[in-house]
Amino acid sequence: MTMRAPSPKSLRFAALLGLMFGALSLGEARAANPLELNFWLSGPRYDGAVVDCDKALPTIATQFWEKESSFWNSSLKITSFSAVREVAFRPWQSDNIPRRFCTGEAMLNDGKVRKVHFSIAEDTGFAGYGDGVEWCVVGLDRNWAYNPACRAARP
Repeated sequence: MTMRAPSPKSLRFAALLGLMFGALSLGEARAANPLELNFWLSGPRYDGAVVDCDKALPTIATQFWEKESSFWNSSLKITSFSAVREVAFRPWQSDNIPRRFCTGEAMLNDGKVRKVHFSIAEDTGFAGYGDGVEWCVVGLDRNWAYNPACRAARP
């Protein structure tokens, strides 16, 4: 396939178009007018309505099983939880995303009891809908996302 050289007519048109757009951009910069300010976008409004620690346990058990079976080819599952309690609620300044930090013990199907640290955050679920849960099982943070000993999963 051979390429043709552009015609002089199309080159002149492109040059004229470039000069027109260049001349339009030479005007002085001005502040946005009230209709351009997006005044209806006032930012997130958090209610601080975060579910209790117990509500996140089924999600943690399901996600733990999916992670272990999919990524680590492991048959580990969480069979039950005990001693679940809240550690902190909104531990940082009040305009941050509301989070409830919790801890507890997870019984695994290998017979071992391991600490689990997790947080529930308002409006951080899939596509910003619902509460999102982030968790870490101590000793099974295989990709070191919350290392050392799941410290980054705590407040």
